[in-house]
Amino acid sequence: MRTLIVVFVFAVFVLGAFALSSHRSPQAAQSVQAGMRAPVVVELFTSEGCSSCPPADALLARLAEQQPVGNAEVIALEEHVDYWNDLGWMDPFSSREWTTRQNVYAGPLGNGNPYTPQMVIDGKKELVGSDAGKARQLIQQAAGEEKAPVSLTQSGTAKSGAAEFSVKVGPLTRATKGDTVEVWLAVTETALHSAVTRGENAGEDLHHAAVVRTMQRIGEAKSANESAYANDVSVPLKPEWKRENLKAVVFVQEKKSRRILGSAEIRMAE
Repeated sequence: MRTLIVVFVFAVFVLGAFALSSHRSPQAAQSVQAGMRAPVVVELFTSEGCSSCPPADALLARLAEQQPVGNAEVIALEEHVDYWNDLGWMDPFSSREWTTRQNVYAGPLGNGNPYTPQMVIDGKKELVGSDAGKARQLIQQAAGEEKAPVSLTQSGTAKSGAAEFSVKVGPLTRATKGDTVEVWLAVTETALHSAVTRGENAGEDLHHAAVVRTMQRIGEAKSANESAYANDVSVPLKPEWKRENLKAVVFVQEKKSRRILGSAEIRMAE
């Protein structure tokens, strides 16, 4: 069993929440300090069949790698939709699941016509995914809002190839009354690319940011509780996913409003 990799993300310190172990390693201590930046989930709905998408993919990669927006910790989720697949190129990273997720956003965001590249900031604001100036502005605004304390720990990888995680969520002081707060866990992979031979991007070698490999709803958080959610979760990993490029992301999101109230990200152990 590998040494625990722990990242605690707190935008607003809650006294006594998730007390740290007195046997904390230097690596864990460094992660806790870095986690004081405000996490902001930046989703990009994109496709390799869309000629206007590569600049948005590149922008998301810069935001995640360079972390250039003030005190924000950009957590990138690149989700490839499937509605471009019948126009000449089958995107190998596309899924109907991400198309459905984008369509669910259409109502709360006031956009009845989902498009690519579309960027969504913490589930609350949307923009054309290649608009760097507006993206930075909305990320900075989101970083200034109160975040629910979230922790994500990987305890190791089972012999079956599944990754084992421990997830905790603190008080949800900003939750909307009457809404359901769902807890989601995603695995992303970086350094992916495709040599496109057909469609609008024919002849291009397209490189991507944090491509979502899997995303699953793992439970519900109870806003009235000091510990709104705590659970251990197992996530299957496919053999072709390169372990050194994988990250795990957990976020809590209101089902109706789609607002993301808190999040955390860790680099997965190989």
